[in-house]
Amino acid sequence: MTEAWQPAFARVPELLAAHVQLSFSALLLAMALCLPLAIWAARAPRVAAVILGFASLIQTIPALALLALFYPVLLGLSALLGGEISALGFLPALLALTLYALLPILRNAVTGLTGVPPAARQAADGLGMTAAQKLRLVEAPLAAPTIMAGIRTAAVWTIGAATLSTTVGQASLGDLIFAGLQTQNWTLVLTGCFASAGLAIIVDLLLGLVERGIRERRKVMAWGSAAVIGIGLAIALLPMLAARDDVVVIGAKGFSEQFILARLIGSRLEEAGYEVRYQDGLGSAVVFQAVAANDIDIYVDYSGTIWTNQMKRTDTVPADDMVREIAKWSALEHGVMMLGAMGFENTYAFAVRPEDAESKKLETLDDLARVSSDFAFGTDLEFLERPEWAMVKAAYPIQFKEARSFNPTFMYPALSSGEVDVISAFSSDGRIAANGFVILEDTKGAVPSYEAMILVAPRRSGDEIFMNAIKPLVGAITVENMREANYKVDREADKQSPRQAARWLDEQIRNGKDQ
Repeated sequence: MTEAWQPAFARVPELLAAHVQLSFSALLLAMALCLPLAIWAARAPRVAAVILGFASLIQTIPALALLALFYPVLLGLSALLGGEISALGFLPALLALTLYALLPILRNAVTGLTGVPPAARQAADGLGMTAAQKLRLVEAPLAAPTIMAGIRTAAVWTIGAATLSTTVGQASLGDLIFAGLQTQNWTLVLTGCFASAGLAIIVDLLLGLVERGIRERRKVMAWGSAAVIGIGLAIALLPMLAARDDVVVIGAKGFSEQFILARLIGSRLEEAGYEVRYQDGLGSAVVFQAVAANDIDIYVDYSGTIWTNQMKRTDTVPADDMVREIAKWSALEHGVMMLGAMGFENTYAFAVRPEDAESKKLETLDDLARVSSDFAFGTDLEFLERPEWAMVKAAYPIQFKEARSFNPTFMYPALSSGEVDVISAFSSDGRIAANGFVILEDTKGAVPSYEAMILVAPRRSGDEIFMNAIKPLVGAITVENMREANYKVDREADKQSPRQAARWLDEQIRNGKDQ
């Protein structure tokens, strides 16, 4: 039991510090925006209607969508300013969470200020106080408990929503949760959830003591609790003071193979003397733009993804020709170096249960089209919006009775249990053979080749030590070894971490070159 929890706990301090930095930065920025606006709104009902309406509108947008929307906005702004703004990581997460925290602070601050008893205002006027004195000495102290209640609510919301910042490349406790979900490592999920929940509870309790101290005019309680929060924030900021002269940022999409390959690359770079940091769970569109913008230094992508999503190509060419054209295009258009293919392909493969393949005589996608009106289709979270799906539908008359999207972790169990009848599996996934699923042949070549390729950011392409550390991985991984490494992470029993699987894969590579 201890061995299962220890690796998860080892990551908590660093991720907790990043989580606190992000959450409190967003909360403080939201407070700085809201309090002046609340003072204005409390004196102008029309302004209050507009401001609160905007904050309420923001709150209707899911936090995940809000995070995603800031990426293209910042990317465009960065292009206008010559690439000075990072569209990935802390900034988009900060802006999204700040907007998400506006409503409770604004609403409570306006309520508190407008709820000050008229007699108190009249007494202040009778004493000849200016508007500023009346706000500072009368209105603010009376409204403070209500305002603090809004800040408490915003703090809990922000700490919870900050776990989603993983999707835009910002480190947080969400890294544990997302990685655990992708690899079915429930120890990671629980560790991330408990740490995030514990942080929210502790902060809420401390802010509650501040609120109580203000309400009961107990300065020691209020200032003491605020001091504890300040000390905790200072401790969380300490990692930012550590010197990081040359940190390599390795990107990865949100599934096991990507986690493994990122750790494989990371181990080689660490051997070469680099400090390594990982940004997992990135989407296909985001991760390529991130490497082009030098927000990440290196990652593994697939030729079919670049061909269709980035180059907008719909024609099918031989795999070697595709890789060569991608290398030229990425270098000329984005300054990204395609170092080389890793030796295996991970293409989309339509998989069905063996009993269905036998009873319905399913061998090809043409056969699938014949029975598709009776089949439920399960995919990963992005396949239905990808050009590859449009290419498959153009080549085959497929009309499923329904289509459902799953986290890749749950897509294979959904097929096994009968929740769906066919899935868009990944050809290098070890769970295909483990479950006995049958892959249907794409006789018309609708799905392009998906060679795994190493892409390097422009700022690293001239670093000889960096490049020499990674070059031995080109052409070094067989699909059989990749499937076995993937299955070590994805299987139900005797599960390994991506780092352990990467270590095993590295041994196979080194042994293969020694023979």
